[in-house]
Amino acid sequence: MILKINHKSNINSIKVFELFQSSYIVEARILNAINFPPLQRSVYDIRNSNTIFYSYLIKELFVSVIEIKKHKNYIHIQSLVVHPHFFRKGIASKMIDFIISSYKTKYFTIETGVDNYPARNLYEKLNFLEFKQWDTSHGIRKVQYKFNCL
Repeated sequence: MILKINHKSNINSIKVFELFQSSYIVEARILNAINFPPLQRSVYDIRNSNTIFYSYLIKELFVSVIEIKKHKNYIHIQSLVVHPHFFRKGIASKMIDFIISSYKTKYFTIETGVDNYPARNLYEKLNFLEFKQWDTSHGIRKVQYKFNCL
């Protein structure tokens, strides 16, 4: 079940933080990243973010979280994580499909590290098109994808 969550609540922000830590450590390893900004987000940062969070729940367990930021003409998928015990079960696809079907916008964007082939393969399978690549100040080459709606 996918539900919008109140990330301002202490318990939910802690659950999101714990899930981010479990999932982003795997991505950091894939990217050979020593300084990986998603792992540096605190419970405070999550609680005070100006974004919208949804969680995929199994029983009451947060197994996936997607975080979006609405802009005037598009929506940016800020974060998408799945707990490693639930990798390769189609949950990330369901989360993206849910967001795309829930919001009317011109397009969606999403980013990952260039070497994160599991994520890149997923985005391409869902018809996101590579839009640009760049080098970050923390040494990770990133890629942005775009999904056109209109």
